[in-house]
Amino acid sequence: SRVQQKWKLKRRYSKEAKAAAKQGAKAAKKTAAASGTATRRAAQFVTRHPVAVLVLLLLLLLCFLVSAVSSIFPTLGSGLANALSGTSYASEDTDLLGVDEDYTALENELAQTVANIESTHPGYDEYRYSVDEIGHNPYELASYLSAKYHVYFREQVQDELREIFEAQYELTLTEEVEIRYRTETSTDPETGETTTEEVPYEYYILNVTLTNKTLPAVILPRLNEQQREIYTVMQQLKGNKPYLWEGIYNGGEDTGPSYEIPGEALDDPAFAALMKEATKYIGWPYVWGGSSPSTSFDCSGFVCWVYTASGVHNLPRTTAQGIYNQCAIISPSEAKPGDIIFFTGTYDSPGPVSHVGIYVGDGMMLHCGSPIQYANINSSYWQTHFYAFGRL
Repeated sequence: SRVQQKWKLKRRYSKEAKAAAKQGAKAAKKTAAASGTATRRAAQFVTRHPVAVLVLLLLLLLCFLVSAVSSIFPTLGSGLANALSGTSYASEDTDLLGVDEDYTALENELAQTVANIESTHPGYDEYRYSVDEIGHNPYELASYLSAKYHVYFREQVQDELREIFEAQYELTLTEEVEIRYRTETSTDPETGETTTEEVPYEYYILNVTLTNKTLPAVILPRLNEQQREIYTVMQQLKGNKPYLWEGIYNGGEDTGPSYEIPGEALDDPAFAALMKEATKYIGWPYVWGGSSPSTSFDCSGFVCWVYTASGVHNLPRTTAQGIYNQCAIISPSEAKPGDIIFFTGTYDSPGPVSHVGIYVGDGMMLHCGSPIQYANINSSYWQTHFYAFGRL
């Protein structure tokens, strides 16, 4: 009957289920036994070979580190490249040097104009000069143009060079007339008696004034805040091209502030007054066109300030060449503390004299290099560039 068939099927399914359960239990026991055996064998291997296991772990750790670092290097390299490109002059060296030559040519033309004043404006009884140093720091110009344009070409920036130049320098000629008196003697033709009298006359003076506002004072206002930050970094690093203008910071073997002037030299009141004023500024930076404590100094500005402020000699602001032109030239054997020493070829200057310092005796000078400090004039550098000694 159907009831009996259902009962038989039910009993068969029950037997099969029990058999399957027994088979699963046996398989689980075998798996557990195998797992336990593997664990015991692994433990035995670690116990017997600890060094090998440690080496294996270190190799795995090293592989992990190499994988991690290799993923960092592309980003790091890209960041380093971007940092270097942001502080480097991107223009070709030929353009960097050519642009500076063009600006120097404008300055040389100006220097020649000043030098020829007496021939181009003749007829004056006296010419009075108050002339700032003509010159610029080429790294300042290159940093400015690089910060503004990133890459620039020589022919591209000619108009801007002229604008900057005209803003940096101002040459003014002012005529001044003084009424002076001279003594004239006359003789009476009849009596032969001589008489003298003071006769007024006009004395014509041409005042020649050249003002150098300095390059930074002109170019920085032409940059926005971000460009000024780039300019500052480039200027500090010299655009990662320090070889372009190696000679502009007058070198030599500087001794710093530790040098002591021999006491006997300071017995001269004039020299003592010079040194009292000059040594105030040891360590101050070299600033192109600087001529007072408010701006710091360049080489000629330092000498002019010290001589004038000390009361030793009234030396209005002029160039190194201008100081030389006012001195009586003396031989090295005649030089004494307080004389002035001149050098040539320390940079591409308009005239033969490019650098000046105050001789302090014993083969030493105090000058505005980079920064203001003492230097041994007998070093190979200064001997190579020596020009003359002068005395005011």
